[in-house]
Amino acid sequence: MSQMLMRFVVGGAVVSLFALLGDLLRPKGFAGLFAAAPSVALATLSLAAISQGTDYAATEAASMICGAAALAAYAAGCVYFLGIRHAKAGPTAVLMLPVWALVAAILYFGILK
Repeated sequence: MSQMLMRFVVGGAVVSLFALLGDLLRPKGFAGLFAAAPSVALATLSLAAISQGTDYAATEAASMICGAAALAAYAAGCVYFLGIRHAKAGPTAVLMLPVWALVAAILYFGILK
């Protein structure tokens, strides 16, 4: 129960901070981006560091970095195919998933294993 309370407090505080940051930036679409993912990641890392130790939290942080890099590769591919090649959104989104998985696997096994 204390972990849930800690996650609620830390997550809520960080969501508020990132929402404020997103509110200050333009366009307003950044507000949701800044509010969601970083707050969940920071709450998870702080709980992992408290309950499992800093080595475990470091492994989780490295996993999050691998996932973020894979997402960046996915997004770059989608931008290329949608913006430059004018492909359809649905097939592009689905066909770029293996790119995400490949980049994530390469980084995961190259960095963490």
